[in-house]
Amino acid sequence: MQKRVLVTGSEGFTGRYMVSELRAAGYGVVGLGSHESASADYVQADLTDAAALKAVMAEVQPDVVIHLAALAFVGHGDPNGFYHVNLMGTRNLLEAINASGKTLDSVLLASSANVYGNQAGGVLNESTPPAPANDYGVSKVAMEYMARTWLPGLPITLTRPFNYSGVGQAENFLLPKIVSHFKRKADVIELGNLDVWRDFSDVRAVVQAYRKLIEKQPVGETFNVASGKTHSLREVLAMCSEISGHEIEVRVNPAFVRANEVKTLCGDASKLRNCIGEWQTPELEETLRWMLMGDA
Repeated sequence: MQKRVLVTGSEGFTGRYMVSELRAAGYGVVGLGSHESASADYVQADLTDAAALKAVMAEVQPDVVIHLAALAFVGHGDPNGFYHVNLMGTRNLLEAINASGKTLDSVLLASSANVYGNQAGGVLNESTPPAPANDYGVSKVAMEYMARTWLPGLPITLTRPFNYSGVGQAENFLLPKIVSHFKRKADVIELGNLDVWRDFSDVRAVVQAYRKLIEKQPVGETFNVASGKTHSLREVLAMCSEISGHEIEVRVNPAFVRANEVKTLCGDASKLRNCIGEWQTPELEETLRWMLMGDA
């Protein structure tokens, strides 16, 4: 019998790839979002509306929930929004799942590597103490602690994805912003600190990891989703220049230099591989080529 998965944030960047990954693997998928959509198998409900979420759960009766919906842009103008959506919205969802009366196979909640904050170098694993450096990271740490209060009643698994990108990500995120400048052959790009190092994964690999986790059902566990390699923004710019054959003048705009900038983020994904088996994300150059040229 086909398993039914409810994916929150299904119309978002990650959500669209998640839905495709699940359907390709034979799952029945129902998407959930706060906006109207003409997509098939989609329900509209806001995470801050507890009653609406309970109605959705009663109607859909999923076997699995993958919770991707969140305010994710660190520079978002309203700090309170992170807490309303990422913390209280997730609590409303878990309460709705619990009230549905159905025993689910898995509830996967996407947290973020931002929970680690400004850690002092090295490779971060799941036992690294959280030290969030901004409201987004704090909201995700709070969400993780809140979610644990629903264990063992709900089969919750937490993920902490590091930076990831791909075709279709909004340009207020770093890699899409850089890619868009190269695609339109801009003369100048304004960026913040070029000497930050990030662990970049490919969205297609991230959603594959999520699918494998709901199949393994490691209840109560937390997993980094990361490449284990870091690249500086200077390296990203050099790769884009080489792939596109276009040179761009880079100007550092002090307005883009964040006071609480996380200097280096690199994740250890060995726990993930020990759970789901062999898993790799494409090299960053391959992801950038896909984004710049449309090549798989």
